[in-house]
Amino acid sequence: MDSNLKREIILEHYSHPKGKGLLDDNSYYKANMNNESCIDEIDLMVKVENGKIIDAHFDGEACAICTSSSSIMIETILGKTIDEVKEIYHNFENMLEEKPYDKDILEQAIVYDDTYKQPSRKKCAMLPWWAMKKIIIKIEES
Repeated sequence: MDSNLKREIILEHYSHPKGKGLLDDNSYYKANMNNESCIDEIDLMVKVENGKIIDAHFDGEACAICTSSSSIMIETILGKTIDEVKEIYHNFENMLEEKPYDKDILEQAIVYDDTYKQPSRKKCAMLPWWAMKKIIIKIEES
């Protein structure tokens, strides 16, 4: 993907994030994550019905990479099963760690494919995904 298009997608999701704002609803699974090396701290909430993610929201204080990654993640996981989300998570993490991954299942999250070049930004991009991993663990334990 062209670097200008990547930048455009990231800026669009930073300026107009999908799922921004938390709800007062106890039917959602919730997780909080913070990055100890910067200001990023987000809360993620996910609603699951019949094994599929039907809604997700986030909020917090975060940089452009973390905010856009949260928005893109939400857009990517909606309508997916927990197993599909786990596979997307695994591939996203592998991409950032320069390990083999399937770019076709990442959808717009592929815009972070060169984030590995900036090690300090990997945590920013991964933070919402780590929150999602926490939620997946909660779902599987319930």
